[in-house]
Amino acid sequence: MPYVTISTVRGILDAAQKKTLLERVTDLLVEVEGQGSPDFRRNVWVRIEEQEPSHWSLGGMQPTAEIIASTFGPIGTDGVRIARR
Repeated sequence: MPYVTISTVRGILDAAQKKTLLERVTDLLVEVEGQGSPDFRRNVWVRIEEQEPSHWSLGGMQPTAEIIASTFGPIGTDGVRIARR
């Protein structure tokens, strides 16, 4: 029974991206560890763990919500990324 945790900065993935990531990681584990058995799918646990930007550092720089929004686009209250103009 595999357990996978994906850690990321809050605000980078929108709801659709999370759904896709969860589905594709599950599919990969079924293919590789479960050797393609559809019954194996019910044993796969995948979790996305999001942490505040202030809990991360890349090259000594802490991202801010503004940096994330300017790079990836903001996420609306409905969990969907707002298209850039």
